Amino acid sequence: MDSALICALLAIFAIGATSITLAALLSFSILAKMIELMISLSVGMMLSTALLHALPEAFEMHVEPDRLFITLLIGLLAFFLLEKFAILRHSHHHEGDGHHHEEGFDKHEAGHSGWMILVGHGFHCITDGILIAAAFLTNFYLGLITALAILAHEIPQQVGDFIVLLNAGFTRKRALLYSMSNTVTSMTGAFIGYFTLERAQNLIPYVLTLASAGFIYIALSDLMPQMQRRSTIRQTIPQIILVAIGIGIIFLITHSLHSHAH
Repeated sequence: MDSALICALLAIFAIGATSITLAALLSFSILAKMIELMISLSVGMMLSTALLHALPEAFEMHVEPDRLFITLLIGLLAFFLLEKFAILRHSHHHEGDGHHHEEGFDKHEAGHSGWMILVGHGFHCITDGILIAAAFLTNFYLGLITALAILAHEIPQQVGDFIVLLNAGFTRKRALLYSMSNTVTSMTGAFIGYFTLERAQNLIPYVLTLASAGFIYIALSDLMPQMQRRSTIRQTIPQIILVAIGIGIIFLITHSLHSHAH
């Protein structure tokens, strides 16, 4: 197998193993509060990966800028529509979120959304696999930072999905098994991306642009609104620090790998 495909598969395995392990541990401990910290860190990593690395890489591939901006626009609207039809992720409404829900609303909603979460997450994992394959086909450092950004988002998502699956009546073992299946789904996406994009290199800038649209949309429409719920200065300062740390992590990794490459 080509080194790009091997790197993509190893990255996906590492993402799956890390996120599932942490999801299982965090879901049953007081450390579940770390989800909020991961959300802030994820915002910094996802936005910096999209705006400082993936998009610049796409624009350096001698494609008309107008085409990539149209692709970015289409990507943002597509993610909006996918979310609108509850394909990408389940509703985040819950008891105590400020809305008027009857007692037992969480469990009722979980029962309806359990299988939808699995379908939506599976679709998302295929997209992640294609994205990681495309990034590693471009170059190693972009593949690495893309994988790290996905990992930062995957951990809080896995924790949230894992908890909802348990509330929906899944046993811990069953929920863990279904979560592990997403790693196989991501690897399938990596194979699809690799064998498609390797033979059509001209598609890579468009895939990178669509991936950037996904990162930007998730960060701005999903993660940042969750951060806005913490409105005091005492709660906001750690968020700002963690966003900056997320940006710094991507910057340092890129700078280090660039220096090593040269």
